[in-house]
Amino acid sequence: MMRTVRTEEIIEKILETERLYLRKMDDTDYPDLCKILMDEETMYAYEGAFSDEEAKGWLVRQKERYEKDGFGLWAVVLKETGEMIGQCGITMQNVDGEMKPEIGYLFRRSFWHHGYAAEAAKGCREYAFRTLGVPDICSVIRDTNRASQNVALRNGMKPTGGFTKHYRGVDMPHIIFSISREEWEKLRTENTKG
Repeated sequence: MMRTVRTEEIIEKILETERLYLRKMDDTDYPDLCKILMDEETMYAYEGAFSDEEAKGWLVRQKERYEKDGFGLWAVVLKETGEMIGQCGITMQNVDGEMKPEIGYLFRRSFWHHGYAAEAAKGCREYAFRTLGVPDICSVIRDTNRASQNVALRNGMKPTGGFTKHYRGVDMPHIIFSISREEWEKLRTENTKG
């Protein structure tokens, strides 16, 4: 008798948190990705919604990152429903002239204010230090994006600098939030004592 294989059994989960799991995105995720990238309000820090061409390019870049670096922005899936609600992961970014690993996150607006971004970002921080062995990790956030800054702070990061990106014809000041391996280890020790 042939056994039916559930989708969850064949999906390679990169990491798992209490309510979420993160996995690589593929072409079948494009409609869900568009719900994020083509939403004007969600993409305010990028100066507005992406076009179809920009969204396709975004997905291609993630798949290229998976091949080149072994990581990138991953699909964030709600365990309870199996629905892709956002993306979060680690990418190599030019941070004021130096290539550094960065935790980035973007979620569908209907899933904001539930702690999912902070939960996924924390999972990525753990993955970066435990699996990738990075010496430090950052999140580079536009100075007007308070919600994302709060996620970085909840992830144990502190503001460590800033610079201006020129994107879509606009100068965008960004704040660099960082945490070192030593700070992460200290945070883990404090959390186990409490």
